[in-house]
Amino acid sequence: MTTKAKTAWKDIPPVPTSQEFLDIVLSRTQRRLPTQIRAGFKISRIRGFYTRKVKFTQETFSEKLGQILESFPRLQDIHPFHKDLLNTLYDADHFRIALGHLSTAKHLIETISRDYVRLLKYAQSLFQCKQLKRAALGRMATLTKRLKEPLEYLDQVRQHLGRLPSIDPNTRTLVICGYPNVGKSSFLRSVTRADVDVQPYAFTTKSLFVGHFDYKYLRFQAIDTPGILDHPLEEMNTIEMQSITAIAHLRSAILYFMDLSEQCGYSVTAQIQLFRSIKPLFQNKLVFIVINKIDILRPEELDEATAQDLQSLLSAGDVELLQLSCNTTEGVQEVKNAACERLLAERVAQKLKAGTNASGNIGGRLADVMTRIHVAQPMGGASRETFIPQGIKDLKKYDKNDPERRTLARDIEVENGGAGVFNVDLKADYLLENDEWKYDRIPEVFDGKNVYDYVDPDIDAKLLALEEEEERLEAEGFYESDEEIDDAEEADIKMKAEIIREKQMLIRNEAKMRKSLKNKAIMPRKAIKKPLSELEDALDVLGVDTHDLGLRARNLEGSTRGRSMSRSRLGTEDTAMMDVDMTAKERLRSKSRPRDRSVMATNRRDDGVQDEEVKEKVDRQAKLSQRKMNRMARQGEADRHVGTTMPKHLFAGKRTIGKTARR
Repeated sequence: MTTKAKTAWKDIPPVPTSQEFLDIVLSRTQRRLPTQIRAGFKISRIRGFYTRKVKFTQETFSEKLGQILESFPRLQDIHPFHKDLLNTLYDADHFRIALGHLSTAKHLIETISRDYVRLLKYAQSLFQCKQLKRAALGRMATLTKRLKEPLEYLDQVRQHLGRLPSIDPNTRTLVICGYPNVGKSSFLRSVTRADVDVQPYAFTTKSLFVGHFDYKYLRFQAIDTPGILDHPLEEMNTIEMQSITAIAHLRSAILYFMDLSEQCGYSVTAQIQLFRSIKPLFQNKLVFIVINKIDILRPEELDEATAQDLQSLLSAGDVELLQLSCNTTEGVQEVKNAACERLLAERVAQKLKAGTNASGNIGGRLADVMTRIHVAQPMGGASRETFIPQGIKDLKKYDKNDPERRTLARDIEVENGGAGVFNVDLKADYLLENDEWKYDRIPEVFDGKNVYDYVDPDIDAKLLALEEEEERLEAEGFYESDEEIDDAEEADIKMKAEIIREKQMLIRNEAKMRKSLKNKAIMPRKAIKKPLSELEDALDVLGVDTHDLGLRARNLEGSTRGRSMSRSRLGTEDTAMMDVDMTAKERLRSKSRPRDRSVMATNRRDDGVQDEEVKEKVDRQAKLSQRKMNRMARQGEADRHVGTTMPKHLFAGKRTIGKTARR
C-alpha cells in the first residue's frame, strides 16, 4: 500500500466497542445461516450444521478484526514525519500494543475454531454438537470482551487522526517556526486561506496548521507550527515536539520568525539562542530568518551588540534575512515569493544532482532524460538566422488613442452600428485562386475550384425533359394499375393485422385469467352440480328422446323427498311415545344414540379390510413407512409451521432481560 493511501486517515472506518463487535458478529451468524435442526436428523447433518456455525463465526471475527488492522497505518511503512508525529501524539508503543492485542485475538479465535471443529467431527448427538458450538462461541466472545480497552483506545486515535491536517511530506513546503507570539499564524493567514486562530497571547497555536497557495502555477503548502521554547529536547511538551518533528523530517524551506520589538515576551538574545539550538535540524534545508513587526522596529535600529549578534547568524552564507510586517502587509508577498523561488531552484538542483555520479558525469535519471532530447542542427555547419517578415517588423504596437492606428474588425463593427446590427465579413480573408469566388454561394471545396464548376451546364434542359416525360406517363395511366395493386395489398395487410391484434388480445386475456386464478381454489368440473335441463339439452343434440328420462327423474326425486319426510315424522312420534316410560338418564342416552345404522360413524381403519390377517399386514406396512419419516424427522401435516426462518428476536420488538443461550 502506498504512503499516500496510508495517510488518508479521514477514511478510517469507526471502531466498534467490544459489545457492539460481538452483536455484529453473532447477529450476522444468525441471519446468514439456517436456524432449524432436529434430533432425528442424521448425525453427519447435525455435525455439519454446527460446524458451519463455528466456522462462519470465526471467519466473521477474523474479517472484522482484519479490516480494523488494515485501516490503521503501519508505522514501518509510513513517512518518518508521520511516524514521529504519531509517536509524539499517541505514543507509538501504546499504539503497537493495541494493534497487537487485536492481531493476537484474531489468531486465538482461528485456533479455537480449528480445535472445536476437530471435536465436532466426533460428536455423537445433537446435544453434544450444540454444547461444543456454545463452548466455541463462548470462548470467542470472552476474547472479544477482553478487547474492550484496545478498541476504545483505537477509536479515540481514529477520531484524532481524522482531525489532523493532511500534510504531504514530498510536496513543496514552507515550514514556519519560532518563539510563541512572533507572528507565524498571521503570516500563514496572509499568504493562504487557512482558517488559523490569531490572538495577542502566546501558544495560541497548539497543533500543526496547513495552508495551500499557488506560485508560478505550482502548488505549495505552508505549515504553521506551535511555538518552541529554548530548553532541552527531553523537556519539551507534546505541542513543541510537533514543531520539532515537522522541522526535522520535512524537506522544506524553513522560515524562522523573529520579533525585534520583543512584544512577544522574549528578548532578541533569547530568540537568537533558540535559532542556534535548533540549527542542527536545518541540515540540507533552505533557511530564512524573517524579521516581523518592522513597522515597530527595524534591524537597522537595533543597538550595535544585538545587531552584530544577529549578523553572526548570516555570516555562514547559508541563511538569508527577510523583513515583513503582517500588520501593514509590508513585504509579505516579497517574503513568500523569495522563499518559493529559492525552494524551486533548490529542488531542481537536487534533481540534477541526483542524476550525476560522484565524478560529476551525467548518469542515472538525468542521463535517461537527456537521451530522449534531440536538438536538430543545420547540415554542413551552416548558420540559419531567424527570419522575421518585414511587415511584422514595421508593425507598430496597437494603441487605441493613436489616430493612425490600424483599423480592426471591431472598429468597422462600431462604425456600422455595433453588434447585432453589423456582421463582420468573414469571407474577406478567404484564400482562393480567384478573388471573385469569395462571395459565391458555394465556396472552394476541391483544387481551388467551386462546386458549380462540376455541374452539367445542360442540367436545366435535362430536368425539364424528365418532368415532361413524367407528366406524359401519368396522363397515359401508367401508374394507375400499380396504385390498385397497392390498395389491395394494403387492405390485405390491414385485415391480417386486425386478426393478429384480436389473437394477441385473446392471449393476453387468457394470461390474465390464469394469473388471477393462480392462487384461488378451483372446483373441478366433475364436482360441479349440473341441472337436469342441461343433460336433456345435450341428449337432444345427440338425437336421444329425453321425455321418459325426465319423468322418471322427477318421480324419483318426489318419492325420495316424501320418504324422508315420513321417516322424520315417524321418528318424532316414536320419540314422544318412548319419552313417557324412560327416566331422564335413559332419555338423554336415547337422544344421543343414532336411530339408523347408516348414519353411524364408520371406522376408516377397518373400511375395505377383508379379514384380521389383512388388517395386521396393513398395520405392519404403515408402521414401516412411518418409521423412515420419523428417523429423517420430515415435517408433516401435524408439525407446527413457521412461515419464515428468521428468528423471533430479530423482528419481535424489544427484548427483555434474559439469556441468549438459544443461539
